[in-house]
Amino acid sequence: MDALLELYERMGISPGVYAYGEKILDKLADRFAAVDKVAEYNQAKVLAAMQKNRVSAACFVPSTGYGYDDTGRDCLERVYADVFHTEAALVRPQITCGTHALTVALSANLLPGDELLSPVGMPYDTLQEVIGIRESPCSLKEYGVSYRQVDLLPDGGFDLEGIRRAINEKTKLVTIQRSKGYATRPTFSVDRIGKLIEFLKSIKSDLVCMVDNCYGEFVETIEPSDVGADLVVGSLIKNPGGGLATSGGYICGKADLVERCAYRLSAPGLGQEVGANFGVMKDFYQGFFLAPTVVAGAEKGAIFAANLYEPLGFRCVPNASESRHDIIQAVELGSEAGMIAFCQGIQAAAPVDSYATPMPWDMPGYNDQVIMAAGAFVQGSSIELSADGPIRAPFAVYFQGGLTWYHAKLGILMSLQKMIDGGLVSL
Repeated sequence: MDALLELYERMGISPGVYAYGEKILDKLADRFAAVDKVAEYNQAKVLAAMQKNRVSAACFVPSTGYGYDDTGRDCLERVYADVFHTEAALVRPQITCGTHALTVALSANLLPGDELLSPVGMPYDTLQEVIGIRESPCSLKEYGVSYRQVDLLPDGGFDLEGIRRAINEKTKLVTIQRSKGYATRPTFSVDRIGKLIEFLKSIKSDLVCMVDNCYGEFVETIEPSDVGADLVVGSLIKNPGGGLATSGGYICGKADLVERCAYRLSAPGLGQEVGANFGVMKDFYQGFFLAPTVVAGAEKGAIFAANLYEPLGFRCVPNASESRHDIIQAVELGSEAGMIAFCQGIQAAAPVDSYATPMPWDMPGYNDQVIMAAGAFVQGSSIELSADGPIRAPFAVYFQGGLTWYHAKLGILMSLQKMIDGGLVSL
């Protein structure tokens, strides 16, 4: 242990910060054990799906061009459909990010004259231009799709009467963002999402309910598709890629809705029949196989972060004792200087570009300047150790990821060290 302390000290962690972290960890054994039990169940679920669909070395063979008869691609989509308990799945490297996957799902299943409803308040920043809340070429608004939203109640609950009033004859699709995004509201549990979907469909049974599942996969033993979601959508460079996927996204759900998504992603009449895998299949399969364990490590990091920062006077969402439903930990730092110091600590703990100094910058898709720390093997991979946030009150930073629990731990300790070094907090 003395050798570990010496190594940490050489990396910049003071004995005082390390000791404070160990004191916090002494209280978290039961929480971590519960996380491990969920990971064990999800690991078995993924393994069972791979065995059922007879995954073989032939599934890893690269394809090019049109990608006709791509055995590995088609088998992977069956594996995803089985894990998410849906009729069909679309899992493609051509989907560049979570926002792209959501855009495909929305534009495929909304037609001119339809209305999109968000019953959980304002969507994540990058989706606002997709919808047309903020003007952008090729937005849904440009193509005649209207939008309505119902804000959450002050306590973070659903405004059921407001939702009832908002649903009308034009309402076609409902988008439910599971994770908090750049907001300090609670992340919704799968159970809460299920109850919301049940309420929505009691008002209008043919509503399409889509869940933005980013950052939530494998945190619980069930997914939104198990509680009535017609579509669940996410990014492979977040939870389900396990840190190995270099690009990609997924859309799982009812067969007719997923088929429309495939037509939108490629072309009408082509759909899922085309789309080469470019040699990424092994990473997609292996990343999905590892994902439950990787997510468990990231979740432990988030729990550790809340328990580390809350006693020092910083508001954490979720707080130190609340149940968790995604891997994101928001910490309200109260100042731009606090956000910069925190992110610089995360960057200093990275395996890639640890020497870089993150600073706020104008980022496409955002109204405010954003600071991002991410020394990742895959650019933008937020299942890897990362932290980011918009420079606006309450100056909250959003920490997530860590391919291993030990890396997440180091990152959090380094963030606190930078805060202390900057005179922003003391132990």
